[in-house]
Amino acid sequence: MLDKFWNDVYGFQIKRTKNENDAEDITIQTFSKAFDKIHTYKDKYVFKTWLITISKNIHIDLIRKQKSTIANTSRHGDENEFYDIIDESPSPEDKLITEQNLAKLLRDIKKLKPHYQDVINLRYFQELSYKEISEQLEEPINNVKVKLLRAKKLLAEIITKK
Repeated sequence: MLDKFWNDVYGFQIKRTKNENDAEDITIQTFSKAFDKIHTYKDKYVFKTWLITISKNIHIDLIRKQKSTIANTSRHGDENEFYDIIDESPSPEDKLITEQNLAKLLRDIKKLKPHYQDVINLRYFQELSYKEISEQLEEPINNVKVKLLRAKKLLAEIITKK
């Protein structure tokens, strides 16, 4: 998933932020949040669109935080005073935690049996339809749906056991 959609999300953020570091930070946060919230994904939406929406919302939240920090520091006192503006950008530690969350989800997926890994990969990372998965695995669509449902439940159990 990361390999397939990284350029889409990163490219979207480069256009919005016009800053490579910010775009990369937001993209990492996007994938981390997507992995944390994968259970909320509804397959009636295109996965890439879901990721871009998460990315857009993270960017909007960051802009709001920056505006409120600047507004709070400039509202008081006379104009000759200087204020420390709080740097709310992710620290190196925050970035490490985000990357570990992503790595943790990938490790959790690898704990599933290979046929469950395959169906999750095809559905969520390659965004194939049930029909396309069915054709690729040479299995009936109903089997694919059941396998995907079981895979999601098993993955949720693995994640919640920690």
